Amino acid sequence: MKKGIALLITLMFIMAITLSIGVGLSYTKRAQKSLSDENFLFQSDIILHDVLSLLKKSKDLQFVAKDKSGKAFNVFLAQSSFIPFESSGITVTIEIKSARSKFNPVTLMKANSKKIDLPRVNLLREYFARKQLNNTYVDILLDGLGGVKADLSYNSNIFNTKKMLFRDYIVSKKHLDEFNEFYKNSFYDNAISRINFENLFYYAKDTKGKYLIDLNHATQDVWELMLNVNALRAKELVLGEGSYSISNKVPLNKDELSMLSNFQTSYEPQMFLDVQVEITQNKSSAKIAFEYDIKNTIGYNFSYEI
Repeated sequence: MKKGIALLITLMFIMAITLSIGVGLSYTKRAQKSLSDENFLFQSDIILHDVLSLLKKSKDLQFVAKDKSGKAFNVFLAQSSFIPFESSGITVTIEIKSARSKFNPVTLMKANSKKIDLPRVNLLREYFARKQLNNTYVDILLDGLGGVKADLSYNSNIFNTKKMLFRDYIVSKKHLDEFNEFYKNSFYDNAISRINFENLFYYAKDTKGKYLIDLNHATQDVWELMLNVNALRAKELVLGEGSYSISNKVPLNKDELSMLSNFQTSYEPQMFLDVQVEITQNKSSAKIAFEYDIKNTIGYNFSYEI
C-alpha cells in the first residue's frame, strides 16, 4: 500500500514540476525576439526558481519526509531520477539523486581539524591504486582540503601555477578538474581519465562532520572504496539497495565490517537530494546543481556553469 501511494505521489510530482516550468516559461516567450543571452539567463533563473518553489511547497515530498521507513524516499528517487521537458525552444532536464550516495572528499579531513583522517586517506590510496593511478594523486587532492598554509607545506606545487585556486574543500566537479588537470600534466598519466568521479565523489562543505553515506543508495564505486573490495563484490551490495535497515543490515564479513567502520554511514534514510538542472537553447546552455534538504525544505550548495 505504501509503495502504491509513493508511486502515485511521484507521478503527481513529475506532473506538477513540468506544469510549473511550462507556466514560468510562457511569461518569457514574448521577450525572445528582442533578447538573446540576457533572455536565456533570465529564463534559467525562472526555471531554477520554479524548481525550488515546487520542492519547497510539494505535499508529496512532505509525505516522503514523514515516512521514517525510507520506502517512499526510495521509490521517489527511483521514479523521479530523470525528468525531461521542452517548451518554446528550450530543453530542460532535471536529474534527482540521493545527495548521500557518494564519498565527500572533505571527510578526508577530521571535522573541525586540519588533520587528515588517515584510515580514509589510506583506503582512498588503495582504491586509486587498483585503478592504476599514481599514489601522488591523493597528496595533490589533500592540498585542496587543508586551506591556506602559511608555511607553504603543501604536498605539491599546484598553487605555484594556480595561485587563486580555492583550497578549503572541493566545491564542484569543475573545481576537482583543476586538480585532475594538474596531476595529468605533471605525471603524463591518462589513467585519471578512466576514474568514474561522477559516481565516486560528492562535493559539499562539512565542517561539523555530519555527512553520512546512505547505505541504501551508496554507489558501486563507493562500496569499492569503503570496503576495499573489487567491482564484482560491490555490485552484489548495490543489488540490495533500498532493503537495508538496522534489522536487515548489509551482509558483510568481519574484514568488510572493519573497513566500513572507518566511514560515517547510516541505515536511516538521509533525505537530501542532489538536484541537477540542465537548460539548453540554441547554442546557450546552463548547468545548475544544488542540494535540497527535504525535511527542512531548503536548498543550498548551489553550483552554476553557464
